[in-house]
Amino acid sequence: MPLVSRISARRTLLGASAGFALLALTACTGQPVAGAGSGAGAAPADDSGRTYALVVHSVPGDAFWDVVKTGAEAAGNRYGATVTYQGDPDVQKQSQLIETAIAAKVDGIIVSMANPEGLRGAVTAAVAADIPVITINSGAEESAALGAMTHIGQGEYLAGQGAGRQLAEASAKKVICVIHEAGNAGLEDRCRGAADTLAGSLTNVQVDIANVAEAQSTITSALLADPGIDGVLTLNSAVGVAAAQAVAEAGSDAQIGTFDVSADVTSLITDGSILFAVDQQPYLQGYLPVDFFELFYTNGNVVGGSQPVYSGPGFVTKENAEQVATFAGNGTR
Repeated sequence: MPLVSRISARRTLLGASAGFALLALTACTGQPVAGAGSGAGAAPADDSGRTYALVVHSVPGDAFWDVVKTGAEAAGNRYGATVTYQGDPDVQKQSQLIETAIAAKVDGIIVSMANPEGLRGAVTAAVAADIPVITINSGAEESAALGAMTHIGQGEYLAGQGAGRQLAEASAKKVICVIHEAGNAGLEDRCRGAADTLAGSLTNVQVDIANVAEAQSTITSALLADPGIDGVLTLNSAVGVAAAQAVAEAGSDAQIGTFDVSADVTSLITDGSILFAVDQQPYLQGYLPVDFFELFYTNGNVVGGSQPVYSGPGFVTKENAEQVATFAGNGTR
C-alpha cells in the first residue's frame, strides 16, 4: 500500500491516541513542546494536534542545534502541532531516542544522520511502523534508501568546494580543516570538497565540539608548530570563533573561513577577523520538516521528488554580514 494510503488509514487511530502519545513522549524527553502552551512564536494558525519528534546528533548547548530547534518549534506553533526535541552524539543513544518516538506513535520523526549506518535499524523501523521520516543536516546520500520522505540540508561536498574556492581567492595555500565531530561523514565531505578546489594543501585536524577551549588550544598549537599555515577552515560557528582567537594568540596571518553563522561570527566577519561563513540556514532545517509533514497530512503533498531540498550553502562575507547579523541575533540564521 502506498505511504499516503497507509498514513491515512492510521489517522483515525492516531486521533484517539494523540493524548496518550503526547504524554508518553513528553515524559520520555522532558522537553518543552510547541503549540501546547509553550508560547513559541505567534498564535497557531491551525490546530492539527499532531506530534513530531526531532532527534539529532547534538551535544548539549550547541548553538547550531538551538536554531534548528527554534525553527521546528515555530513551525509546530504555526500548525498547532507538538514538537519535542532530543539530541545525543552517541549513535546508539540517538537510535534509542528514535525508538522511544516510535513507541509513542508520533506522527513524524525528524532525524539528523551523522552516522547513517548506525541509525539504519531505527530509521527503517520508523518507516516500517508507517511513521514518516524526514532527514536533516547529515545523511543526504542515504536518506532515500532508508525510506525517508526527503532530506533537508546542504550538499556537504559542494559546500566544501565553495569554501575551498573562497580560500583560494584569498591566496591561501596551506590550510588546516578543523573537524569537530569524529566519524561525521558530512564534516569529512566538507574538508574533502575544500581540498579539491584549494590551490594548495589541506590537512584535517580533529577537535571535540564538547570542549571548545581545548579546540582553540589545538588550533593555536598547530599554527605555532607550522608558521606556513595560511588558512584555517572550521566547520562550526563556535569553533570558528575559537579559531579567530587562536590566530590572534599565535600571531598568525592565517585567513579563516567557517561553516555556520552566529552573532559572534558575523561580528568577526565585519571586523575582518573571519573571511567568510558558509550558511546552511539551520532554522529551515527545523522549520521545513514540520511544514512538509503538515502538507503531507492535509493534502498528501510529498516534497522533494526523492531528491534533497537544499537549505544551503550560502556565503556570508563583509558585503552582507550586517544584514545577516540581524537575523542571527534573532536566532533564525
